[in-house]
Amino acid sequence: MNSGLTGTNVYTLVISGTNLFAGTDGGHLFLSTDSGASWTDVDTGLTSTYVRSLAVRGTNLFAGTEGGVFLSTNNGTTWTAINTGLTYFDVYSLAINGTNIFAGTYGGGVFLSTNNGASWTVTGLTDTYVHSLIISDTNLFAGTNGGIFRSTDNGASWATVNNGLGKALVFALAVSGKNLFAGTNRAGIFLSTNNGDSWSAVNSGLPTITTIWALGIVGTNLFAGTDTAGAWSRAIVEMTTAVRPRSGEFPTGFSLMQNYPDPFNPSTMIDYDLPMMSRVRLQVYNPLGQVVAELVDGEQSAGRYSVKWDSKESTGIYFYRIEAVSTIDAHNRFVQVKKMLLLK
Repeated sequence: MNSGLTGTNVYTLVISGTNLFAGTDGGHLFLSTDSGASWTDVDTGLTSTYVRSLAVRGTNLFAGTEGGVFLSTNNGTTWTAINTGLTYFDVYSLAINGTNIFAGTYGGGVFLSTNNGASWTVTGLTDTYVHSLIISDTNLFAGTNGGIFRSTDNGASWATVNNGLGKALVFALAVSGKNLFAGTNRAGIFLSTNNGDSWSAVNSGLPTITTIWALGIVGTNLFAGTDTAGAWSRAIVEMTTAVRPRSGEFPTGFSLMQNYPDPFNPSTMIDYDLPMMSRVRLQVYNPLGQVVAELVDGEQSAGRYSVKWDSKESTGIYFYRIEAVSTIDAHNRFVQVKKMLLLK
């Protein structure tokens, strides 16, 4: 759907009413009024040709570029630079919460405007390389080179919330209700159901070692744009019910419990304990030793977990295997295999 587009890479898309806007590198900003069938250049006054982020509030359209933030009040026909107070002009992300506009920059942290972009002040984020911003309820989250930061006071203060993420760079964020998703560099997608306090990998079905550049929610599905493997989608309910940490229970050792029910058709639950933060892989094998499902693949904090397997396999005996390696001491490794029976 590139008729009229002249940019090589499309960094950002946003919808405003019946209008669809696309920000590109070197090709300026484009507008489509026919659902992407054709595009027109709408960048009069937009002096930067690299548009990395877009955001809409009412009739105001904001563009984050390599030359700062620009504002259009007429559907992109004309643009005005609104950079007073900005000390870094490479704006990778924008987020709007009521009268607050946040701009995430590459090298300068997050800036806040409370007057429609007329002026900006820098917030106290310590990691200054910001790739993504998102609002969830009253919380502001920033995806950075150092993981994820959360602010509960509009950027006045920030806290690191990387439990379970490891050292992943976070390029993309998306929110659906109480579910927060993070797209990372070479570690796939992570999910938090408790406002970022802990994270679990939800990479079943994705290619291994996948970098996620973009995330989006459409209906009940999460869509992911990757660096080399195209676009992928997965039902949100599969991820939110697949790995469930049990609150208030802190195991003293590694363990893998027998699945329940067993025999089962077509779903069963598998519980396991982690006494410390670990890199976890939980897989299901058929009798030939072939992997038929990968239920967990990522870092998880200490706790007790329940994983649901919705089998599409035929009747027979299957084996599930867990391998958990401490993120602190690689010699602390736990491996166990158990058998289960699927009856259809």
